[in-house]
Amino acid sequence: MYFKQPGVNISPSFVSDGEKNAAVITVPPRFRGTHADQKDMAMLGKPQELRRNFRFVTMLGFASTVMSSWELLLPLWSFVLTDGGTPILFWGFIVVGFIMGLVYASIAELASMSPTSGGQYHWVSECAPVSVRKLLSYTTGWLCAIGWQVYLAGVCFMIGRIIQGLMILNLDSYDPQPWHVTLITIAVAILAIMFNTVLAEQLPVLEGVALLLHMLGFFAIIIPLWVMGPRRNSYDTLLNFTNNGGWPSTSLSAMIGMSASPLSVLIGFDCSVHMAEEIRDASITLPKAMVWSVGPNALMAFLMGMTLSFTVGNPDAIAMTPTNEPFIQIFFNATNSHGATNAMCATIIIMLMCNAVSEVATASRQIWSFARDGGLPCSKWLATVTPGWNIPIRAVSVSLLVTSAIACINLGSSAALNAINSLGGVAILTSYIVAISALIWRRLYGAPLPRRRWSLGESGLWINIAGVALLLPVWFFMFWPLAQPVTATDMNWSSTMFGGVMIIALVYYAFKGKYEYIEPILLIKRD
Repeated sequence: MYFKQPGVNISPSFVSDGEKNAAVITVPPRFRGTHADQKDMAMLGKPQELRRNFRFVTMLGFASTVMSSWELLLPLWSFVLTDGGTPILFWGFIVVGFIMGLVYASIAELASMSPTSGGQYHWVSECAPVSVRKLLSYTTGWLCAIGWQVYLAGVCFMIGRIIQGLMILNLDSYDPQPWHVTLITIAVAILAIMFNTVLAEQLPVLEGVALLLHMLGFFAIIIPLWVMGPRRNSYDTLLNFTNNGGWPSTSLSAMIGMSASPLSVLIGFDCSVHMAEEIRDASITLPKAMVWSVGPNALMAFLMGMTLSFTVGNPDAIAMTPTNEPFIQIFFNATNSHGATNAMCATIIIMLMCNAVSEVATASRQIWSFARDGGLPCSKWLATVTPGWNIPIRAVSVSLLVTSAIACINLGSSAALNAINSLGGVAILTSYIVAISALIWRRLYGAPLPRRRWSLGESGLWINIAGVALLLPVWFFMFWPLAQPVTATDMNWSSTMFGGVMIIALVYYAFKGKYEYIEPILLIKRD
């Protein structure tokens, strides 16, 4: 089903089989959503191919699980030992939390305006200037697709590292090898794929359970640390900024540390957006779930950061832990028990496993949606939704292949793996900047924004401008290495990887993309 604008030639050659055969690929009536959902899909020019089985609470659980704010902070916490010190976790979360609040408020309004799994690349198509909107939309789609695939591989690899760290702690005879982590990473990805295929109908139930575990697990970690762990004084924890990265000033070191740790755990709340076509009453449920998930998760990450900072003991000794995961050593030093440490780490592993399950859903829906608009190689094949399953199984399978391929890089070079993993946050943040900048342009120079059920009102423009203006500096420092002098192993290769992805996207666009990619705005039909 296409809604063609006058004078615009839309070639159907790369429309998915699912879209061409929408009449035979039916979603059961109880999963078709509300009248507002059906109206939104007609407006977007897309058939309803996925089941709308998420509601507010399960979507809140989904967002919280994908973000895993306090869980992900544990392995990322050690970055502040190099740049800024523990005060970064106090002041950094206050600063970054405020910035990302503005950013996600802007994204929530866009999601209410056009609740589509495409997310950022779709909104850029709707809001950017006509002269550049197709190219900007296309490159934004590539950034989101690559970013979420990298994020999925990163969390699976993180689980492998934690399991290996526990083996080092518990088994004196254990000889850690890179291929151990690679195999665990692939096994985790396979398990996550199973929940997104054969157990896909139970995914909303899993998200509800994960939300409960997310909250209970938080207290299961911080209570033993506060009760049994050592104490640092308030000055060293909150005010004594450090510069162990060899930078010219402590201020520069602090900015790098803030981008490496507090910011990293607050990137990705757009995960909910890419499930938009599976949410009941999405135009209001989606923005509400997104906004309500940001504050509590940022607060839990902040409190976990403060807990680790006050109970770390000797930071220099912790940084040299043989487990390669400082938080495992913090747990062991506090409890002085292998059993207690194993139990606490098992809680983290379970939550990160739930994260991987949800990230498979997010990553696969992103590439499925982009392929549906002809944005990727093999788009027709990728965009197919399997009859009866009502899930993009091919896109899910590609997510497994990408994760497995990235995990295998660890066999040859950990530096190469770090280079790829560093791309995820930069790519997703860039998509935020482009999408909100396009929204600012439309507010100032374009047509009035369409009606939406969740709106920022008259403050919207200033919230958008403040969000982008404040996000740009911390985005800039995400490209910096943690320390100097820089070697190939500890170099932050995100700038190189980012440039490489952009070159590949532009080359593909020049030869095929500009002929195959159908701008989402060309399919839109608003009243």
